[in-house]
Amino acid sequence: MNPPTPLRADDVDRIVEMAWEDRTPFEAIEAQFGLRVNDVIDLMRRQLLPSGFRRWRKRTSGRATKHQRLRATEVERFKCTRQRTISGNRIPKRA
Repeated sequence: MNPPTPLRADDVDRIVEMAWEDRTPFEAIEAQFGLRVNDVIDLMRRQLLPSGFRRWRKRTSGRATKHQRLRATEVERFKCTRQRTISGNRIPKRA
């Protein structure tokens, strides 16, 4: 088994952002960054203050939109239709 690839700081920021988003499932994070649910939980534990981590866990635990298999079958996308297009995992900055 290969050792995990170290994440860049901007990748970690994007993963934290995606983990906080209600409609982004953990499977999307795994598809883009190769981190499973438990890996995301460990990363969030390291990146957030203890109170923020508890708030995040309470928010995401049991939330149907955070797990692909719990979602409605007609939802086939990783992002909200109103979300701006993200190219190359970077959100363009406003001019």
